Amino acid sequence: MNLTKNFSLAELTKSQTATRLGFENKPNQMQVLALTKLCENVLQPIRNKFEKPVFISSGFRSARLSEAIGSSSKSQHCKGEAADIEIFGLDNKILASWINNNIKYDQLILEFYKPSDPQSGWVHVSYTDNCRKQFLKAYKDAKGKTRYIPWQ
Repeated sequence: MNLTKNFSLAELTKSQTATRLGFENKPNQMQVLALTKLCENVLQPIRNKFEKPVFISSGFRSARLSEAIGSSSKSQHCKGEAADIEIFGLDNKILASWINNNIKYDQLILEFYKPSDPQSGWVHVSYTDNCRKQFLKAYKDAKGKTRYIPWQ
């Protein structure tokens, strides 16, 4: 099932963890609607701008999948509102900056990016009907705990 010209439900729900553990990572009708809005309003415009495939490392996560990977069941991924993305060959900071300046989004996180390695990390982006436009940076502190700070 295609959600937009370049994005399918299969690629937004694909999970190696779910496959390995033997269960389906299947969204309900409301979650499919949220995934469609994410694709229409965020992912497809990114694909159109850069004219390159957008790699989705994590899209929809069922409650079971979220638990299996140690993530929160309250994550926007569980609602079908978020994806972790990259465009191979494009600096993730450039991608995040372009999204911030050109796309209506709820939350945008430049995750674990290192300026010395433009391909490091990834970009988390979410979409809801009431977008907050919250732009954050995620990093590990000295004790290895993930921290989030506003992007400057």
